[in-house]
This record gives sequence, structure tokens and C-alpha cells, in this order.
Amino acid sequence: MDLAETRQGPVQATGRRKHSIARVQLKPGRGQIIVNGKNVSEYFGRKILDIIVRQPLVLTGTGDKFDIIAKVQGGGMSGQAGALRHGIARALQVYNPDLRSPLKKAGLLTRDPRMKERYKYGLKKARRAPQYSKR
Repeated sequence: MDLAETRQGPVQATGRRKHSIARVQLKPGRGQIIVNGKNVSEYFGRKILDIIVRQPLVLTGTGDKFDIIAKVQGGGMSGQAGALRHGIARALQVYNPDLRSPLKKAGLLTRDPRMKERYKYGLKKARRAPQYSKR
């Protein structure tokens, strides 16, 4: 099945990681990724985050077949990159259900549940207790 036959028009999906939420719009194009109005490498700055974002496209071999427009908010840069990766993987799966298997095997469709632990009263951080003083 050819990608052009699978679905017409843009596909929308949501990705999440830590406190970040990415709303992704995937449409046939030349492989351009726009995040909050900027190019992906310009927005994230670090090369490793660019690699993380492009991971689902590289895995499925669709890097130059789609244009991606994303709005990302909340969290930090690493969380936003992870949320964007999750959103792109979900959008690819909606666009072409045949891509679900490789994305699932790579773990890109699973939302990463790791969050920052909340602070507890009487402690300095989530688990760090104040220093004990005998006298």
C-alpha cells in the first residue's frame, strides 16, 4: 500500500512527556518540521533533541514525505522533544495503520509515565530530609 493511497488531508495527534504537550499536524510534503513557528533545529538548538524528534520518521522511512507543524507547550526542552516524538509517532500511525508495528516495537507509541515526584512537607525536596543534628 502506497502512502498516497492511505489517507488524504492533514492528520492531527497529541503527544505528551513529563509536563509537556505537543499538538502535531502531519500532512504530505517535503520533510519540513515547524515547531511553534520556527524550524525544529532552530527551536531546540541541541542536535540530540533534533535526533529524538526525527526518530519516528527515520524508523518508518518517511522523513521526506511529510511536513509537520507542531505547537508545543509546558515543561522543558527535553520533555517537549519527547512529547513531539510521541505526537509524530501517533500521527504516523493514524495516517498509515501499517506503520503501527515498527513504531510499537521501538516503543514510540507508549507515553513515558516518568514524572517529577512531588515535594513532601517537612522535607527539603521530594525525599531529601533536613540534616540530622545530634546537639
